[in-house]
Amino acid sequence: MAGQTRGAEGEFVSSSSIGVRKGLARVEVALRWDPSPAGSPAHDLDIVAAVYGAADPYGEPAQLVHFGSRSPDGTITLTRDSRTGQGFGYDEVMTLELDRMRPESVRVVVGVVIQDPGSGDGRRTTFGAIGGTGVRIREGHLDLAEDDFAGVPDATAATVARFTRDGANAWVLDAAVRGSDAEPEEFVRTMGAGRP
Repeated sequence: MAGQTRGAEGEFVSSSSIGVRKGLARVEVALRWDPSPAGSPAHDLDIVAAVYGAADPYGEPAQLVHFGSRSPDGTITLTRDSRTGQGFGYDEVMTLELDRMRPESVRVVVGVVIQDPGSGDGRRTTFGAIGGTGVRIREGHLDLAEDDFAGVPDATAATVARFTRDGANAWVLDAAVRGSDAEPEEFVRTMGAGRP
């Protein structure tokens, strides 16, 4: 089972899924989780992607892609969306066509946010309270990385992948789950900031 450590800026870092892959073109990020028990509020997890431009690669995202949206140029799309986790296999899928992105797009950070409000006692739902979680990053039929969020049980959101253009203009993947306890809006706005 993955371990959890407290990293910089208050993030939780899973030690189970660190890896780097180079020269990527079209990548799929897939998310799964089990439905909540009968009679309790549905768990709603969402994949989000933030695209950063060359002028500010660690600042404000140039664009955000999430539930019900796509990038203006069509290079990032959410092809499957679930609000409950019901179904077989992966419940939510995002496709990133990195090779079609504009040259000024130099960095893409992909994260997962738990949208449900929690139990009503002021505590938000964490990954540790949701069964059957998993994220898979794949190119074609090749799995690049997988994780089950066990390494960040106290987090309410997490980054799962960072794609960066290298000096040869090839996309490089840094796959590691980094958890956060920020509110969803704050997490989405800052999930790729200040992490060189």
